[in-house]
Amino acid sequence: MIPAFLLSLKLALASAGLLLLLGTPLAYLLRRPFPGRALVESVLLLPLALPPTVLGFYLLLALGPEGPLARLGAAPLAFTFPGMVIGATLFSFPFAFTAYREAFRALDPELLATARTLGAGPAKRFFRVVLPLVWPGLVSGTLLGFAHALGEFGVVLMVGGNIPGKTQVASTYLYDLVESLDFAAANRASLILLAVAFGLVLLVRSLEERWRFATASDDRSP
Repeated sequence: MIPAFLLSLKLALASAGLLLLLGTPLAYLLRRPFPGRALVESVLLLPLALPPTVLGFYLLLALGPEGPLARLGAAPLAFTFPGMVIGATLFSFPFAFTAYREAFRALDPELLATARTLGAGPAKRFFRVVLPLVWPGLVSGTLLGFAHALGEFGVVLMVGGNIPGKTQVASTYLYDLVESLDFAAANRASLILLAVAFGLVLLVRSLEERWRFATASDDRSP
């Protein structure tokens, strides 16, 4: 049980880091309308409507020994931890990206305009003005992505193969317990995942309430 849960935690942490690294600049760039934005966002949000087994299947083909990456000389990533990280990140991306995007869209454009007139460049505006205002949304989205990756089943099963001690995570370990009719152990594993998920959702909601309160206070200030 412990190795599977530790691997799940490692997978979720790696995925959350990639979500924050990749999703933040994309959400910032997509905060304003431009021609083709709907198409770009549709591609990014596609995993919300796509069955995880479909995404996992195409990732398995792409990361396998006959995939395009292998043909370019890269080592196959199917049935490896890095491959699972890629799958979990792609499938969790819409959850984090949506929170990031809404955080950036809530920014007051006048603040950025004021910073620009004061001589602040793009990088300075982003790190000195934008990030201090949107960090609760970024943390909230990252935690949502972390929670989703922690319990992901279909994609990691297809890409990772559920190899005990190598690619078996908590969700696939639970599946094996149910398959073997070990319901007592399955119940213990489920309770752990339930407690972790509840704690993460509660933390996300607390951050959102704090963010709304801070935003409302700023709006009421003279």
